[in-house]
Amino acid sequence: MEGADPGMNYDKIDKKARKVLQSNDRGLYTVPTKGLYPYQWNWDSAFAAWGFSVFDAKRAWAELETLFQGQWDTGMVPHIVFHKQSFGYFPGPDVWDINRVPHTSGISQPPIAATMARAVYEADKRYGRIHMELLYGRLVSWHRWWMKNRVENGMVCITHPWESGRDNALDWDAALVGVDTSEVGEYHRSDTDHVDASMRPSKLDYDRYVALLQLSKASDWNEKVIADKSPFRVADCGMTFMFLRACRDLLHIAAEFDMGTDEIEGWIFDLKQGVKSHWNEARGHYDSVNVRTGAFTNTLTSASFLNWYAGIRDDRQLKHLHRILDQVQYGIPSLDPDDPHFDELRYWRGPVWGMMNAIIGIGLAETGHTVLAERLRKDTQKLIAEHGFYEYFNPVDGAAAGGGEFTWTAAIWLTWASPHAKGRF
Repeated sequence: MEGADPGMNYDKIDKKARKVLQSNDRGLYTVPTKGLYPYQWNWDSAFAAWGFSVFDAKRAWAELETLFQGQWDTGMVPHIVFHKQSFGYFPGPDVWDINRVPHTSGISQPPIAATMARAVYEADKRYGRIHMELLYGRLVSWHRWWMKNRVENGMVCITHPWESGRDNALDWDAALVGVDTSEVGEYHRSDTDHVDASMRPSKLDYDRYVALLQLSKASDWNEKVIADKSPFRVADCGMTFMFLRACRDLLHIAAEFDMGTDEIEGWIFDLKQGVKSHWNEARGHYDSVNVRTGAFTNTLTSASFLNWYAGIRDDRQLKHLHRILDQVQYGIPSLDPDDPHFDELRYWRGPVWGMMNAIIGIGLAETGHTVLAERLRKDTQKLIAEHGFYEYFNPVDGAAAGGGEFTWTAAIWLTWASPHAKGRF
């Protein structure tokens, strides 16, 4: 492929990527990485399924089907499914205290499963047809849960920073100020046992995360009560874009399988209207909104550039994208380098995330911005090829950080970043 380093053994890296997926395989689900994240995470698992689809369709479908074993009767698919006890992880199933089997967390995560299910299906339609038919109803139920409980004025709201997938993003800071941490108590974090604490959320941040968990648990996870009482409710532009894309992919599946499409088309219409409310005119970019105050968060993040992935052909942000890419060696940093809170290695406050590059790049390619898409793909390819399958990377010098041997980094290598990539949409 044009742009590939002729001195790099990409076949060897391809094999390593498969090995990473297999080493994190726990039979019917993957963990994001050993030690740091010992359970099945929602959107990590969706990326894993996409990665497995390159070489093992059966295993790819098993990943998605196992994730949906954790689906609640309400339709919600939790952000963590605790299939087996892993002592030492905080917060584990005993903290969430959800009375169901398998045990789960009480919040959700970016709803990209429909998008990845479509990609897995497209990779092998003959094998995937029956699996897609069986999964379809569960996907619809989950999307219906989002529309009923979390969509306000067409924007997708989160009730906890962990729900966004961008746990420590600057977007949440203002909304977290109002969270009372006086009753949190003592606990031991496991993340800082595996990763440099300076790269992770602060003690105050984590206290607020735990306080929000406790508040929701005290309400018995009642969405209406949480919506009324919680100080934290943010319309996340990244979530709106990812959900809109997932609804478009669900619509494609529905049409192919001769399912009814009216409801999904209605969701897409509402979300497209909501996108307009994410536009921060004063700053010239898509932004998240603090629902409690109505104020923009005034944060330009990598999630702001997911509009093309969502099918929103709005090029007003291209000037920001070009400006940011001119300032770093590797795009796209998770926070604008011109932001005073930018930190090259702080969790979601600067580092490059390969899977974010992948979905942003796919969106850019689909909407005709092929040069920019290729820039992101080559940047990601170089980061992984030279440093390995890490959780995230320094956008300035490429240094690897976070967890190593990371599932979704291996997955996007096989499907998108490698010169031999075979992912489909």
